[in-house]
Amino acid sequence: MPTRSSGKTCGKSVVPAHVAVIMDGNGRWALERGLPRLAGHKAGAEAVSRCLRAAMNRGVPYLTLYAFSSENWSREPAEVADLTSLLRYYLRHKVAELHREGVRIRFIGDLARFDVSLRDELARAEALTRENGRLTLLLALSYGGRGDIVQAARRLAQSVQQGELKPEDITESLFADRLWTAGVPDPDVVVRTSGEFRLSNFLLWQSAYAELVFLDIFWPDFNEGHFATVLEAYARRDRRFGTRPTSL
Repeated sequence: MPTRSSGKTCGKSVVPAHVAVIMDGNGRWALERGLPRLAGHKAGAEAVSRCLRAAMNRGVPYLTLYAFSSENWSREPAEVADLTSLLRYYLRHKVAELHREGVRIRFIGDLARFDVSLRDELARAEALTRENGRLTLLLALSYGGRGDIVQAARRLAQSVQQGELKPEDITESLFADRLWTAGVPDPDVVVRTSGEFRLSNFLLWQSAYAELVFLDIFWPDFNEGHFATVLEAYARRDRRFGTRPTSL
């Protein structure tokens, strides 16, 4: 089951076990430069590589990236097609490199909404990297936090209906085991770029005790220095999980 974690100590700094990122601002980054939105998404993909490299260099074991929300399906069909084509390109050209680096890839979300050929590529990427242990990269695709909670509740309801569970047997940990993130520690810190201050339906259950860090930059500008800023902000937080401060 997912567990709360206060991270691990590395020298004088504290490294979170799980960093989750809302990668926002690709379109506005492109607009400011007079470029098509696709150029922003391509630049954002390069920022993903920098973020992943920073996480590996800092020893972060879990990294979740909000790559495609359930709400993104409502965008113009051309942009949705561009996003899925870009995803397919990186699956075909980057997965082998991530495998060599020891990265395990997991996809979370309502993947059934993608076409069969893309789902097959997602499954192959997961299968290839399943035994890797340097870092687990979770890519949230067609993901919504409310949808995640609903599908978990539906699965538990089916278990009750089939006589496998009693309603009184349902606990928080049992519920968490039905979420798409089952088996992954809850995020210690959730980061959002672009200067916006909201979670936008991202990991709503899992982020109950996460520290929140908001960066006033567009995602394509994200680099290792920004990742260091996130870790520094996290290290300064006093995580009490509802208990009193030790000084009181």
